Amino acid sequence: MSEGRFRAVRRPRDAAPDVVPERACGACTLCCTVLRVDELGKPGGVPCRHLRAGAPGCGIHATRPTICRRYRCLWLQGGLEEEDRPDRLGAVLDLLTEAGTTHLAVREAEPGALERSPRLRAVAERYRAFLPVRITDTRDVMDPDAPVRLLLPDGEEQRVEGEWVSVFREGRLAERRRLSAPQRLARRALLRFRRWRVARARRRAAQEPAASAR
Repeated sequence: MSEGRFRAVRRPRDAAPDVVPERACGACTLCCTVLRVDELGKPGGVPCRHLRAGAPGCGIHATRPTICRRYRCLWLQGGLEEEDRPDRLGAVLDLLTEAGTTHLAVREAEPGALERSPRLRAVAERYRAFLPVRITDTRDVMDPDAPVRLLLPDGEEQRVEGEWVSVFREGRLAERRRLSAPQRLARRALLRFRRWRVARARRRAAQEPAASAR
């Protein structure tokens, strides 16, 4: 399963065309860290154990799981310019629909990629004009308390850390509030599920080398 469900949404006028059949991943392998691959017992945010240097970058490319075959990031779909391949841009971008709401998911290859890359900031701002932009770090995907940034179309920015939300307007801290009681309960339930899922994936990963050695 992927981290979200994809749905076509309206793109900025200056976005690249929808159909770009000549594009290929090349040396880019960021999705091999971002995706959760249940068939391999691989959590999201953890480099795949089959990852190899160079194209195609996958040690089991011919027999890779279905999600790996079907996944197409926003760049492969044509939503970004040719030079915006994820490994060059510094982040994997997707249009995700969760709980009926569509947003641009920006998963940084390294913390602070958005601040360091003028091009990545420009892309985020362009999409922000009509939908929320959610920014996370691929290395923190499995950390339930990892900070999340949400850029809203009205210019507001929300930064969520644990059970607290900091609201910024015009670059200044305007409000800091705790999640509501229902939100805290839902969050704690989600954290328990995530921890169980991570533990299960780690057990599978530990068992596989032992089984292959027999």
